[in-house]
Amino acid sequence: MAPRLSRVRPLALCAAVVALTLTTLAASQSPKPKPQDPATQKPAGQSGQAAPAPDGQAQGGQATQPTFRANINLVRVDVIVTDKKGAPVDTLKQADFQVFEDGKPQDIETFKLFKIDAITSTTPARPIRTSFDEESEAQRDDVRLFAFFLDDYHVRRGNAMFARGKMAAFVRDQVAPQDMVSIMYPLQPTDTVVMSRDHENLAKALEQFDGVKYNYTPRNQFEDQYANYPATVVEQIRNDVSISAIKGLIIKLGGLREGRKALVLVSEGYTDYLPPQMRRQNAMMGGTEVTGNPFAGDGMAAEKERFFSQAEMLGRLRDIYELANRNNVSIYALDPRGLAAFDSDIDEGAGGISLTTDRDMLRLTMDSIRVLADNTDGRAIVNSNDLLAGLKQIVRDQSAYYLLGYNSARSLGDGKFHEIKVKVNRPGVEVRARKGYVAFSQEDLKNATAPPKPDRPKDVDFALASITSQRRGEYIRSWMGMSRGNNGKTKITYVWEPAPAVGERREQADRVAVTVIGTDGAPFYRGRSPSQPASFSTGMVQVDGAAPAPPPATGLRSAHVVSFEVPPGRVQMKVAIEDASSFTLDTDAREFMVPDLSAPEVSLSTPSVFRARTQPEADALSKNADAVPTIVREFRRTERLVVRFQAYGPGTEIPDVAVRLLNRIGDPIENLPVPSPLTTTTVNVQLPLSNLAPGDYLIELRALGQGGAAKQLIGFRVTS
Repeated sequence: MAPRLSRVRPLALCAAVVALTLTTLAASQSPKPKPQDPATQKPAGQSGQAAPAPDGQAQGGQATQPTFRANINLVRVDVIVTDKKGAPVDTLKQADFQVFEDGKPQDIETFKLFKIDAITSTTPARPIRTSFDEESEAQRDDVRLFAFFLDDYHVRRGNAMFARGKMAAFVRDQVAPQDMVSIMYPLQPTDTVVMSRDHENLAKALEQFDGVKYNYTPRNQFEDQYANYPATVVEQIRNDVSISAIKGLIIKLGGLREGRKALVLVSEGYTDYLPPQMRRQNAMMGGTEVTGNPFAGDGMAAEKERFFSQAEMLGRLRDIYELANRNNVSIYALDPRGLAAFDSDIDEGAGGISLTTDRDMLRLTMDSIRVLADNTDGRAIVNSNDLLAGLKQIVRDQSAYYLLGYNSARSLGDGKFHEIKVKVNRPGVEVRARKGYVAFSQEDLKNATAPPKPDRPKDVDFALASITSQRRGEYIRSWMGMSRGNNGKTKITYVWEPAPAVGERREQADRVAVTVIGTDGAPFYRGRSPSQPASFSTGMVQVDGAAPAPPPATGLRSAHVVSFEVPPGRVQMKVAIEDASSFTLDTDAREFMVPDLSAPEVSLSTPSVFRARTQPEADALSKNADAVPTIVREFRRTERLVVRFQAYGPGTEIPDVAVRLLNRIGDPIENLPVPSPLTTTTVNVQLPLSNLAPGDYLIELRALGQGGAAKQLIGFRVTS
């Protein structure tokens, strides 16, 4: 399992949903051979059990690959049929089924039974080492896919401790060796989620699950940004993060294969309502205006507020289950509260919450996860202390189901919801299927038939690659910029700050020692940063006769600054990270080319990025020549950016400058205002982020003059 990471990977959900769904349709509409299993030299999954049905299946226990018509309106629905005891019924044929869309009968054109042995498979389970292994093994008919979404933002610690042992036992005892399982947390990027067969390590990871519901102590840099916001804002941010991550996980599962997938959502539910007793103006501080008044949340006004806030939340949950239905993902909502009589703990609410409010909160949160399960043909494991029994039912659901396909003539391009009902002509059985689907819109169809766009330019990929989060084991985060120095030299500014420990205890970085030499070994600079950050420091420590300039003032209290000048050309730089006792914790060595920014041609310095919370703060940063740039490239929509750079031309020429905001594929979004005419080489550009959707973006800097042209790109990410 990948570790919990301290960033959010936002999703361009609309485009991704269409692209992945259409890609899946196109892939399944044209027959293609299954990957060969190296142990049997047979297509992977052929040895899985199959029902003896002549319609759409081969005899002899092997399922044939169904042939699908190349039609964008092909609808597939997986159907579970069980007897009165809950055991799967796997002897039905295509003629036994009837499918209705909006009350109109449909012709079933494809039919297949997926039947998987609960424990064994005759095809060896290959370890998942690469993305190719993950994709090819997920296509096997005898493989079940389970993904756990551990929503620690919406699970209390005690409830997490109650549920985690049962989830671990489920993975150890109920999941077959060939099955693939993954675990995801709200702050974990989707591209780090891997379907794995290392079930023991996954079980151990589940045993470490810990909930932080209503616990606002920051655990990483992302949470530290809003730790002192009002509690209502923090809860909204947590809802945004969790919902966005669930959508990303659904898209990933949908891209692995067309058949049924199980998403186990471990959560106490979702609501935008927070009782007045818990609405602290600072989430980290205790006490509210209604402390000690348990009835502050009662009455008609409070009920009306709860109703409208939950109505808005249900709209957001609808986006989740519609996306899940498009990707054949069934959501199994696991409420770790078990048999719950109350929602709030005794210590929540700073004086207690009335039974009326508590009962409503319990109902709202339970209903929210029931909605997700009921609308995706999953199950809601709620109000039960026997969580393991509910988890076992997930295995039964995944072990025997029918996949039916038909071409709808009613929904082509209307973008509307269409109800699906499935009937079986056998008495005494229970039939479960998804309730319907949302058809593609005309815009979706247009995007599907549009020619593919050209690959992104390499400089765009390079800029986006610079948006990185902290890697496990890093002691510091750093940024390095270059600008014009004195006497033909280039000034290098190295900014660093201690990185918070991610899931481990370790020594803290206290200072860094920087050594810069030329390719011939000639020393250019050697210095050691002070222990105090730049905002409190009086200067660098002088080493070997070097006389570094005092560091600039800054509002970034934890940043340390090292500045020096070197001649243009290739240099080698070594950074030694030391603790308070001067013990070397880690080293970083790099070799790079220092540009000649005094040459008679147009050039740009390395752009510096500053973050501000308000317009006055951004204006102050624009005027402060000594402000220290931020190191991170992930920002919230409530923030504003200030980008500072220098544009150089031959002699005293000041080139023309243009700045644009681009999307993640390099297409322009808008031009950013630049002072005109420029009277100085230094340019400050402000960018408010409030009107940008979560995702990756680029800022393009261009300079044009008699000495030619220059361009630079800055990649950054906007979170919820």
